[in-house]
Amino acid sequence: MKKKVLLMGKSGSGKTSMRSIIFANYIARDTRRLGATIDVEHSHVRFLGNLVLNLWDCGGQDTFMENYFTSQRDNIFRNVEVLIYVFDVESRELEKDMHYYQSCLEAILQNSPDAKIFCLVHKMDLVQEDQRDLIFKEREEDLRRLSRPLECACFRTSIWDETLYKAWSSIVYQLIPNVQQLEMNLRNFAQIIEADEVLLFERATFLVISHYQCKEQRDVHRFEKISNIIKQFKLSCSKLAASFQSMEVRNSNFAAFIDIFTSNTYVMVVMSDPSIPSAATLINIRNARKHFEKLERVDGPKHSLLMR
Repeated sequence: MKKKVLLMGKSGSGKTSMRSIIFANYIARDTRRLGATIDVEHSHVRFLGNLVLNLWDCGGQDTFMENYFTSQRDNIFRNVEVLIYVFDVESRELEKDMHYYQSCLEAILQNSPDAKIFCLVHKMDLVQEDQRDLIFKEREEDLRRLSRPLECACFRTSIWDETLYKAWSSIVYQLIPNVQQLEMNLRNFAQIIEADEVLLFERATFLVISHYQCKEQRDVHRFEKISNIIKQFKLSCSKLAASFQSMEVRNSNFAAFIDIFTSNTYVMVVMSDPSIPSAATLINIRNARKHFEKLERVDGPKHSLLMR
């Protein structure tokens, strides 16, 4: 199952850098050596078994942008599942940026009216910290107004922190075909093993694709922080010719287990009950693997985790 994803925005807005960090295992400082995208770069990213993201990274130079809306219009904007438009928050050509964005929306409305729209206000690390909320809120209001009658979801992002993972996790979540069934089974799994929280990560990108929490957690940004930290640790392991498979983190308040779950996912289980030994949790993770492997077969039969 292929899903077409358009990645668009003015040249230098940071499109290729974020794509390289999420899908090509770059670290932020290495993206400085990436050159400008020429015309359209196509990449196919296998994501959760049968799901393949057909990613179109569209160069943002003026000549290319004009061609997208004229001679290449049908080819670019037909059969689009998701449009991701990236804005450089410090752009000096905001009016032109908005003009190109509106042209994209007109082409989407004509060719792919059911596409989901995401706007990333990027390079937020360049904005003074005490101004970020205000600037993002103003930009978000402008973009939502311009997007009508279509709806857009807006995210503030930077390659230097976890905000990039938050945005892309939300985007990919929209593309997973059986996500409600996945979440229902994750909830059942968490309740059966008496976990505080269970997270499911896509194996290559470490984006959070599903979660269930039984207890309220204080840090609302914990998912993307964990994605960022573990992805960097995983990359460090690979540089030493080692492979990351699992880890256990324990203190006086909780224990967290991160382990390979299925052929396409990692799982993180958080436990706070000191009476449940680590071995029991690891056995429960192992026993659930086969069931969740079945759920990844997009066209397969419906299953529910009801074991006791």
